[in-house]
Amino acid sequence: MVATPISPTLPRRDEHARAQLRAAANRAAPTVLAGDRLLTVPGLIGELLPAGGIRRGSTVALDGPPGAGSTTVAFLLAAATTSVGEWAAVVDPDGTLGARAAAEMGVALERCAIVRRVTPDRWSTVVGALLDGVSLVAAAVPPALRPGDARRLTARARERATVLVALGPWPAEATFRLQAVGRDWSGLTTGGGLLAPDVVDVRVEGKGVRAHARAG
Repeated sequence: MVATPISPTLPRRDEHARAQLRAAANRAAPTVLAGDRLLTVPGLIGELLPAGGIRRGSTVALDGPPGAGSTTVAFLLAAATTSVGEWAAVVDPDGTLGARAAAEMGVALERCAIVRRVTPDRWSTVVGALLDGVSLVAAAVPPALRPGDARRLTARARERATVLVALGPWPAEATFRLQAVGRDWSGLTTGGGLLAPDVVDVRVEGKGVRAHARAG
């Protein structure tokens, strides 16, 4: 008897994962009507944007130096999504984003999926699957993301009427480019206290937007 060599290929899980995600989203997410294509963003950031929000199907490139507040802005956008009963997802490859911080920014955790420890080779697949099933995906961009992969995700967000928020350098077209350039801190006094961010300084580029805001 001749033994048949076993192929070292890995099992394909992507289609099964996509099917499960679509089914969960169909059960949980409300229907988006043709006239309800705007995701309203409250506060000063919303005041920068045309009509006070982000059109579904848009890609938002969100960047900034460490500690400048880009994660805070991402959570504010996720909070705008969950506050109207819809689902958001956060892709956190390094496992550094905390649920407590998200909740403090107003994110409804029961309607927000946080996906951790995504390897660079799987990142585009995971983000693409999430775009099929939720209203907003905020994803930390891995180093050296290929422009072709970024363009495909931009197209997927547009097709699925989902908002893609890319945290980090984004090598493709974006509807808006937001840059967190700094933040003011308060609360620390001599002898103790809590140090908390009060204001995030944000610059926005895109058609029909103002140039600058300080979002508290």
